Amino acid sequence: METKMSQNKTGFYVLIALLMLCYFSMACNTTKAATKMQVTGFYIFGDSLVDNGNNNEILTLARANYQPYGIDYPIGPTGRFCNGKTVVDALGELLGFKEEIPPFSRAKRSSLERGVNFASGASGIREETGNNLGDHYSMDRQISNFESVIEELRRHTRGDPNAIQNYLNKCIIYSGIGSNDYLNNYFMTNYYTTSSQFTPTAYANALLQEYYRQLTRLYQIGARKVIVTTVGRIGCIPYMLARTNGSSPNNCDEEKNEIIGLFNTGLRQLVDVFNSNQFPGAKFVYLNSSLAASDVIANGFEVLDKGCCGVGKNNGQITCLPLQAPCEDRKKYIFWDAFHPTEIVNVVLAKKAFTSKSKLYAYPINVKQLAML
Repeated sequence: METKMSQNKTGFYVLIALLMLCYFSMACNTTKAATKMQVTGFYIFGDSLVDNGNNNEILTLARANYQPYGIDYPIGPTGRFCNGKTVVDALGELLGFKEEIPPFSRAKRSSLERGVNFASGASGIREETGNNLGDHYSMDRQISNFESVIEELRRHTRGDPNAIQNYLNKCIIYSGIGSNDYLNNYFMTNYYTTSSQFTPTAYANALLQEYYRQLTRLYQIGARKVIVTTVGRIGCIPYMLARTNGSSPNNCDEEKNEIIGLFNTGLRQLVDVFNSNQFPGAKFVYLNSSLAASDVIANGFEVLDKGCCGVGKNNGQITCLPLQAPCEDRKKYIFWDAFHPTEIVNVVLAKKAFTSKSKLYAYPINVKQLAML
């Protein structure tokens, strides 16, 4: 009888051991899966939609380092054109980054390998874009700053010629630019002559040709995993609604949206080019922020046509004034000010970009799949 009990105990302990082995095996596999999703660095290019402080110290009207900007950000105003997190802040968290990606203006040597944000409010693909607002870092200047960062990292590779490329192979590059090439260029006919020089189709083609050159330059520096985003539906932002007779999204300036659509369509075709054999090792992802935003609008927000703070009709005539009291419930608003979305919208858009299974939103793969390559 004792022998039988002993055998039962032995069998019990073996079962426990097998269960523990199975548990730890699954845990290891989960850890490996999580590790695959991580990236070594996150480098960001763009305009005020993703700027996190690069414009703070330059002479420009495109600046947001004062309250109420940053009212919901843990440390207050930082230069983000939002009440809280931008879309790249939310994407960075989804990619596994525990700390913010610092702006180039205050990035330290010790943080360069984690990534750098080069974005600048008012900037565009074209060099003259945004000059009406003062100084800024154009896309070409942002790429030059990226090049200087990579050269700084290269100096510390101890002569290994492949080290930097191996590192960049695991980095994600985010480029969201083009809005100001319309807002603060083509549509600003009292300051710029581009609308008289180019038809809408010719202007989109000129932008795409210039952007192709810039993205090729990023590839030549070493970028391989690259996200590019469309220009949003500018005809529906409070700034535009304040300049029309209507005051709701149904009264968007659809003519302007159609003009922007020419660029967005061409951008997707550009992604196909970069994913071809012409660019070995490159994997580009196209994010349709216009379509994603339309989907967001249809899901529960109460205030669709006004900024949470600002001046004039739809709070769209002027952006948030210093120390102005914003709306109390930011979660009800699509727009923070005349141009930029609220934090909650940015978080929703980041999640959609990260996990969307629809190629209408993320093409040809989503950001999570890109991070796992």
